[in-house]
Amino acid sequence: KQPLKILYLLLSASFSHTEKEDCLHRGDLEDAQLFKNGDIMLGGVFSFHSSWRNIQENYEQKPQQLQCTSLNFRDFQFAQAMLFAIEEINNSTELLPGITLGYKMYDACGFIARSVKVALALLNGNEIKASSSKACTRPAEVQVIMGETSSSPSAAIATAVGPFRIPMISHFSTCACLSDKTKYPSFLRTIPSDYYQSRALAHLVKHFGWTWIGAVRSNDDYGNNGMATFSETANQLGICLEYSVSFFRTDPPNKIQRVIETIKTSTSNVVVAFLSHMDLDVLLHEFSKNNLTGYQWVGTEGWMFDSQIAAMDTDQILDGAIGLSIPKAHVNGLREFMFNVKPLNSSNSDLFTKLWEELFSCKFNQSHSGKNKKECTGEENVSEVKNSFTDMSLMPIFYNVYKGVYAVAHALHGILNCNTTCEKNVHLDPSTILQQIQRIHFKTKEGDEVYFNEKGDPPAKYDIINWQRGENGMLNFAVVGLYDASLPADKQLNVNISSIIWSKNMLQVPVSVCSEKCPPGTQKVLQKGRPICCFDCIRCAEGEISDSMDSVTCVRCPLESWSNENRNACVKKNIEFLSFKEIMGGLLTGASLCGACMTVIVAVIFVKYRKTPLVRANNSELSFLLLFSLKLCFLCSLTFIGQPSEWSCMLRHTAFGITFVLCISCVLGKTIVVLMAFKATIPGRNVMKWFGPIQQRLSVLGFTLVQVIICIIWLSNSPPFPSKNFKEFNDKIILECSLGSAVGFWAVLGYIGFLAMLCFMCAFLARKLPDNFNEAKFITFSMLIFCAVWITFIPAYVSSPGKFSVAVEIFAILASSFGLLICIFFPKCYVIVMKPEKNTKRNMIGKGATNNF
Repeated sequence: KQPLKILYLLLSASFSHTEKEDCLHRGDLEDAQLFKNGDIMLGGVFSFHSSWRNIQENYEQKPQQLQCTSLNFRDFQFAQAMLFAIEEINNSTELLPGITLGYKMYDACGFIARSVKVALALLNGNEIKASSSKACTRPAEVQVIMGETSSSPSAAIATAVGPFRIPMISHFSTCACLSDKTKYPSFLRTIPSDYYQSRALAHLVKHFGWTWIGAVRSNDDYGNNGMATFSETANQLGICLEYSVSFFRTDPPNKIQRVIETIKTSTSNVVVAFLSHMDLDVLLHEFSKNNLTGYQWVGTEGWMFDSQIAAMDTDQILDGAIGLSIPKAHVNGLREFMFNVKPLNSSNSDLFTKLWEELFSCKFNQSHSGKNKKECTGEENVSEVKNSFTDMSLMPIFYNVYKGVYAVAHALHGILNCNTTCEKNVHLDPSTILQQIQRIHFKTKEGDEVYFNEKGDPPAKYDIINWQRGENGMLNFAVVGLYDASLPADKQLNVNISSIIWSKNMLQVPVSVCSEKCPPGTQKVLQKGRPICCFDCIRCAEGEISDSMDSVTCVRCPLESWSNENRNACVKKNIEFLSFKEIMGGLLTGASLCGACMTVIVAVIFVKYRKTPLVRANNSELSFLLLFSLKLCFLCSLTFIGQPSEWSCMLRHTAFGITFVLCISCVLGKTIVVLMAFKATIPGRNVMKWFGPIQQRLSVLGFTLVQVIICIIWLSNSPPFPSKNFKEFNDKIILECSLGSAVGFWAVLGYIGFLAMLCFMCAFLARKLPDNFNEAKFITFSMLIFCAVWITFIPAYVSSPGKFSVAVEIFAILASSFGLLICIFFPKCYVIVMKPEKNTKRNMIGKGATNNF
């Protein structure tokens, strides 16, 4: 029954409210912490307190109001910067003359839900009930909302006020997500988006050669979105994240300890900290407890130039940190204005009292204090106190607040058509103000340009800061470079590395890589199951090189080049051919010339003793022609030696083929003459008339002419030509003569072989001639050598690499030539020179004489 009663009450309340047209305020009214009336009101949302007291609700009674704790001097400074800008504008005769700006500021206490609540209070005012005539359609109480400091509450407020097109200008909310105009149509800011900061950090990390890093981020919109953009850019630049852990200051101790253990067990030496100053404050205490030193920290503008963080780093854990910050700024009169906090007493005496007591660690009413503190006199001097309130290191952010207020003033100046005076009767519409702010472009009194792009963001420019510890122990935020996103991509980052002091006071850039760089001559091969930054360096294969560090692939050398020993450069291949200068070429040349000389000597002997019976009995005409052809055979081998050219390639094979056919033709003629001479001794036969000198000459000419025709056909259709052989050896080029037509080459050899076999058979038939008439036997033996040489030549030629195939061919030419010369002519020369008594006609025609050879 209880649930039914509750449902009945809800339905009754719902129907009762539909009957009313009045707008009723739900919940407790919110009073502004700081207020001043004016012609045009500006709203402000700041966290004057950084925390709140958790109250256990039992939901049996109305929840209590949020109880804020821990005064936050930083946001007091931001509020003071806003008040300073408003006062300066109100006192100006050039900007909004005759118009007074007022303000209404609320304390969000660092609580997102309260941020939205006070933002709506800025729009609605504090009326409990709106009349039915207005019906919630009246203009907002404020024209613009200044704040919030952090990205998450700013996103929540922008979501709530966006549909009403109430402009909201933040001074320190950097989340790139806030640039999405579909979600946050009325949001603008005077601090660059984290889109640029994240990319700048990635390029900074890449600039120092760090490819293996860790990352810690705040578990909120600022940290998560910023790290997402950083990770994406880092991945594009070849940077790997060994780990990326999130953290929020309210996390339980065990989760914080897991973050510590992750960092301690990692192998990377660089940690990118995308943290807010409040989150880093908590982590820094844990770092000190765990002695987490020796790491190179890379930071964001959220903490890089925060003097409070620097003061808390007593163990010098963050010394040497490098990161980005908003460029330094100075606003004349702002410091003095901030130190004068007494005017706040008129706006909110309670808040002023708390601030004063916290500033000077005293109490106005000592009797109500549980602690023994000195009593406040109200005459204390702020300039004599050193704490976060008097710290001006955040002047760039104060300047952002200042620029935001001035942007609103310049927009209103245009809308109200201000000249010497402003038109006060102009209706101020939030959409018009938003559009005007988006279009403004002006310079501050310090000379800085202020404008917004289509996403509501200002131009992105960062100082690169290095934490350097001085000799006196004081930390200095040294500017060591600049990042300007408006410049061309190759000029955006400018860093003076020589002026940086790294962690552990090192002057050398720390190394943080998963794998050392691969030297030239190697290529990167990824390690299985690991990020792309973890790889092995594999030596390039033969014929491939890499001439740069960290080469992904090895490049094949050009066809006429080969890799050197280190595989880092291509060198020209050695060109090889059978040369006269090398030993083998010299030996073959010597053998060729020796054979030619021996042939000449034999010819000289035969000429000298041409009238002797032995010379006359051996067909002197064919013998001299045979000696001439043998000399040509010896000399034609020289055409195979030396660098191949077009003429030498054509000459070597044709000269070889023709001279050998001429030689074999002569031998064949002599063999036939021997046979015919033997047959002529048989009574009744006169065969010599069929193979006389004319027939012998014609037979030699005919056999040779056939080879000449074969060579002419070969040279006409596909002649031999010089070519480069890249296949035999990887590291050298063989200059050789390509056959052009293999058919032509083997036709030449085949024809020589045919004549040689025919000659061998004829000589074999004459083997039983009388012993003293023994030339047939020598021809048989010479042809046997000739055929054996050329039969073994074929496999040796085919299997020999490069220039050795040429050497094999020359050896075959010389061996067969020497075989013919020695077997046919040396026995005769021996008889002519050494045994002249046997060189008689009687001895030539003798029967049964003993063979002395």
